[in-house]
Amino acid sequence: MGLVAVTFKIMPEGPETDINKIKSELQANANVKEIKEIPIAFGIKLIEVLLVFEDKEGIGSIEQKLRSIEGVASVESGDVTLL
Repeated sequence: MGLVAVTFKIMPEGPETDINKIKSELQANANVKEIKEIPIAFGIKLIEVLLVFEDKEGIGSIEQKLRSIEGVASVESGDVTLL
């Protein structure tokens, strides 16, 4: 088994959602390599995060963990790379 690097796009519930709280929970519970805030519209910022994990975990289980973070409305996986 190897390592996988996946970019996830995380949409907060709204402009009043504390993005720093989401980012700190991500860093505490995952192997985060990079986090970006991307302005969308009306004060809403998308969080783009690059995570590295064992491929046996599966992208679906990681997405489910990310969705369970308070303040997260949706999660979408993007680029996937084997390391």
